[in-house]
Amino acid sequence: MSNPLTAPWTAPFGLPPFGEIKPEHFRPAFQTALARHRTEIDAIAQNPAEPDFANTIEALERAGSLLTDVGSVFWNLTATDTNPEMQDIERDMAAALSRHSSEISMNPVLFRRVETLYAKRDSLGLAPEQARVLELTYKNFVRAGAKLNETDKARMTEILERLAGLSTRFSQNVLADESSWLLLLDESDLDGLSADFRAAAARVAAERGSPGKYAVTLARSSAEIFLQSSERRDLREIVFRAWASRGENGGDTDNRAIIREILSLREERARLLGFETFADYKLDDTMAKTPGAVRDLLDRVWTPALARAAEERAHIQAMVEKEGANFTVAAHDWRYYAERVRKNLYDLDQASLRPYFQLEKIMAAAFDVAGKLFGLRFVEQKGLKLYHPDVRAFEVLDTDGRHVALFLADYFARPSKRSGAWMSDFRSQQKLDGEVRPIIVNVMNFTKGADGAPALLSLDDARTLFHEFGHGLHGMLSDVTYPLVAGTNVARDFVELPSQLYEHWLLEPVVLREYALHAETGAPMPDDLLERIVASRHFNQGFATVEFCASAYVDLDVHDRSAASVDASAFEAEALSRLAMPQEIVMRHRLPHFSHIFSGDGYSAGYYSYLWAEVLDADAFEAFKEKGDPFAPDVATRLKDFIYAAGGARDAAEAYAAFRGRMPTVEPLLRQRGFAPAQA
Repeated sequence: MSNPLTAPWTAPFGLPPFGEIKPEHFRPAFQTALARHRTEIDAIAQNPAEPDFANTIEALERAGSLLTDVGSVFWNLTATDTNPEMQDIERDMAAALSRHSSEISMNPVLFRRVETLYAKRDSLGLAPEQARVLELTYKNFVRAGAKLNETDKARMTEILERLAGLSTRFSQNVLADESSWLLLLDESDLDGLSADFRAAAARVAAERGSPGKYAVTLARSSAEIFLQSSERRDLREIVFRAWASRGENGGDTDNRAIIREILSLREERARLLGFETFADYKLDDTMAKTPGAVRDLLDRVWTPALARAAEERAHIQAMVEKEGANFTVAAHDWRYYAERVRKNLYDLDQASLRPYFQLEKIMAAAFDVAGKLFGLRFVEQKGLKLYHPDVRAFEVLDTDGRHVALFLADYFARPSKRSGAWMSDFRSQQKLDGEVRPIIVNVMNFTKGADGAPALLSLDDARTLFHEFGHGLHGMLSDVTYPLVAGTNVARDFVELPSQLYEHWLLEPVVLREYALHAETGAPMPDDLLERIVASRHFNQGFATVEFCASAYVDLDVHDRSAASVDASAFEAEALSRLAMPQEIVMRHRLPHFSHIFSGDGYSAGYYSYLWAEVLDADAFEAFKEKGDPFAPDVATRLKDFIYAAGGARDAAEAYAAFRGRMPTVEPLLRQRGFAPAQA
């Protein structure tokens, strides 16, 4: 049988042949790709010639291209449009690919070639990017276990294979809890909910087989708006408890036993590699370097955030009492009454803001900002065969009309899609054997407008779109030679800088005036409303900072101690008690559904990265403020050259200093969150 995954891809822009791919193609495609990669690795390891950069490091960079292609399609689809057959393959392939990776990393003959080159790296006459790739290749081998004895290598292989399977199960359990939960409502249950929310809820209910009803789901864009707007306290509590208890409901989808085993295996992995804890291991190759440095940053922010949250709670409780309600504010009340307080202080509420944030217009705003900063133009390509009808494609061109990238936008929630928002790629940039331009995808979980009406976003949704588009630009603008350092392949606590920095442009008045147009009247956002949005930018920052920092502390704590017999729920409660966590605020991601740290280990002991990057992004945006121009051309050029286009071709601290001329301080972050006075 011809397999479209392993045949040449001839679709426009080199897209995968989505129209031909079926789930049954993936197992044989992976088998073919794995076999080919093994042959390529054996040829490198057994090469009789003395190791040099070309026959070892560049050869490793070229090897596995088919496996990369097949994997990019598979893992993107399992996250965005999965089904039971794909999930079954996912469980098998997670272990197989981990085993394959360990075979390469622990191949002693191959590692000797890499180690030989690394030992004499200063005499090889390498260009800076080549030197960086050699350094990272060597460190990756060592961190994967290349220097272990044979017994420990075998155990490390077992650990990594088991971890891959557990992470897959964790992710699938969270998706199962999210996609299976539905709250069906009647017309009488909708007090406080906007017309656009009601219409979207009716559409979801009809799609799920309950026409005439209204459905609330656990997609953030559904649950969060309901919690902000519904006047029914009893229903808010139902939705909040369902949202907060994902992965902790008992039965087959309960993640607590999985967490215990993951933590135990991670600790064993770290100790095999000579580290006291998994946090020490994970942070060793980041900007932060140590758990102590992370705690210092969190502590700088936690104290003022806690004080601000207490003030916010007092305002909310006063609002409750003013309205004659006889209860103490609880976690399922905070968002609703915070909106009431916001309305009272600034004459702002999400229902009145949403008509000004049309998805189509916010996309156009993100594109336009990229044009002003980096000279990019986005041209929609209709008629391409993509992986789902909701996905849209845009060719990205530079000022000379040259192709830069293909950008895919997958913005709507569906039961087959993981919750959250992220950037990924179907092809990354490189120039090892000629120019290869990337195919980048942004994935969101927004709610569709009903019956052809525009999809309306909350202000937070709009920020998320800009955030993920910043990640997308990091991939699209990549301009390096080697795949290992392309795009977002940078230190974990640096990767959020391009995305968080890009959020700043959303609230620039020049952007809002052009793109914040009312969905019904087409009128631009009035200046007084714009001014009230800017004036309210620090509103509820105590809550937002506390719910984030609590997650970061607990992530660090659970990886910075012995993991033996950890009960996730009890550990979380004890850690939050030590922090004096307000009872009315819940961690942004509780451990049983904390996919950042348990669906793979990308952000494990690293959730703090968003705050670390905020130190950088707050300072970086001040470079534009200092010029008095949010699009200052000279600053934008440096930003592109040293941050967005540079990938991981140099150390993250060096890259930032090259852009800014110095390293940042924490003060801009404190001002950005409203915890320190603004500069005069």
